[in-house]
Amino acid sequence: MEYTVQKLAHLAGISTRTLRFYDEIDLLKPARINSSGYRIYGKNEVDELQQILFYRELGFSLDQIKEIVHAPEFDKTEALIRHRIQLLGKKRQLETLIINVEKSIAAREGRIKMSDKEKFEGLKQNMIDENEIKYGKEIRKKYGDEAVNRSNEKVTDYEAITHLEKEMIETLVEAFHDGDPASPIAQKAVDLHKQWLMYYWHDYSLDAHKGIARMYVDDERFTSYYDKYQPGLALFLRDAVQIYTTN
Repeated sequence: MEYTVQKLAHLAGISTRTLRFYDEIDLLKPARINSSGYRIYGKNEVDELQQILFYRELGFSLDQIKEIVHAPEFDKTEALIRHRIQLLGKKRQLETLIINVEKSIAAREGRIKMSDKEKFEGLKQNMIDENEIKYGKEIRKKYGDEAVNRSNEKVTDYEAITHLEKEMIETLVEAFHDGDPASPIAQKAVDLHKQWLMYYWHDYSLDAHKGIARMYVDDERFTSYYDKYQPGLALFLRDAVQIYTTN
């Protein structure tokens, strides 16, 4: 079956403007243009749009999606299997958080007692699961299952981790506005970054710290995480870490 822009947009639950934009950026091209000048989409384009929307739902940027779905080795069946695994992970995250909220309500109403550790248990597991969904396959391939599992086991204090991360980001942004990655405030931010990494790493090394800082610039997913606080922040952190690990 073939679809015009309007019909495919209605079928997929997106706007016609979105489909036209996908065409403009070469993310999803129509199968053909008919004699009246209308974009026409066929089965292959419908399947590709489904993949694009799955990846978008999982938080991938359009540039990342374009790179993935246009790769010569892209396998639609394998991609659907990965989508299922990732969506099941999201489902577990939500179920864990719902249980945590229900227990918190019961504790507030005096029906049960809830320890301080239990209050953060669901959030801690949610953080682990979210990292596993986003980066699990990649980091397990690079560092091995044992190293990743040990790292997950170390995430025992959600409150401390989030507080330290917040302090690190705030200090880093302050240092960025100062403009010097070698300044005392920038090096303090890097030291906080090191402390934050130690919650996840089994062992710390200068080379590993330097390597992950380079990855913040080389990998768009990590760049966007830091640059959402301040454009250019990932690059500034990389330079500050370079100075920290050299000196």
